[in-house]
Amino acid sequence: MAGEDAAKLAVLIDADNAQPAIIEFLLAEVAKYGTAQVKRAYGDWTGTNLRGWKDQLLTQSIQPIQQFAYTTGKNATDAALIIDAMDLLYSGRFDGFCLVSSDSDFTRLAVRIRESGFTVYGFGERKTPKPFVAACDKFIYIENLTYAQSATPLDTLSGPVPRASAATLKGDAALVTLLRNAVEASSDDDGWTTLANVGHILTEQRPDFDARSYGYAKLSDLMAATTLFDLDRRGLGEGKSAVVYARDKRRRDKARKPVRADPARAS
Repeated sequence: MAGEDAAKLAVLIDADNAQPAIIEFLLAEVAKYGTAQVKRAYGDWTGTNLRGWKDQLLTQSIQPIQQFAYTTGKNATDAALIIDAMDLLYSGRFDGFCLVSSDSDFTRLAVRIRESGFTVYGFGERKTPKPFVAACDKFIYIENLTYAQSATPLDTLSGPVPRASAATLKGDAALVTLLRNAVEASSDDDGWTTLANVGHILTEQRPDFDARSYGYAKLSDLMAATTLFDLDRRGLGEGKSAVVYARDKRRRDKARKPVRADPARAS
């Protein structure tokens, strides 16, 4: 997303809960949703635990926010991030917030921001507790980002998910039901709907839904791989991008099924 109409975002990073090697790819993901006007990383920068962050802070123009650990066992970093988030919220300068952490302590913060009418994008590892995931408008798992291209190894994270086969996808009853319900809920009388509508419904129902979790870069690739949907790319005229439409193949098969004559009426 670019231009004057791009959403203004505040990116707040819990440095104690995120690895510096993923930041380049994380910010590239953030750029899909708007412009990161504020980028802050919170932690105790006087210690050695965050030593690997220095280069990323400079390269990505991220402002480090110093927070001393006042006492053992208490996470002062979380409190500092939450206070800053509320200050930024009340400034009225932003359209949304990106909370980068796998810590459930930010669940209430995400809920509070959404209650004020702002969009919340969460970023964390797959171990992130479900309440925090559900509290966000959209949640992106760090493992789904293209960090595998980085020269810096991420030993504590699992690798990218391998591409699931058609048989595996069709055997995933929860996935099939989710996709079919999303298509049906937004379809016209002929069963067709735009992929954008499908994606919106999927995110509303499951903030962490992501085709990359199944090994596919795009929703269209995932739906095509299931072999359960018809996909149709329709142009909108010169200079405009084509729009992808989807339909449950069962709707097509039902339309093709011949209508049998009623013997009682025939007589």
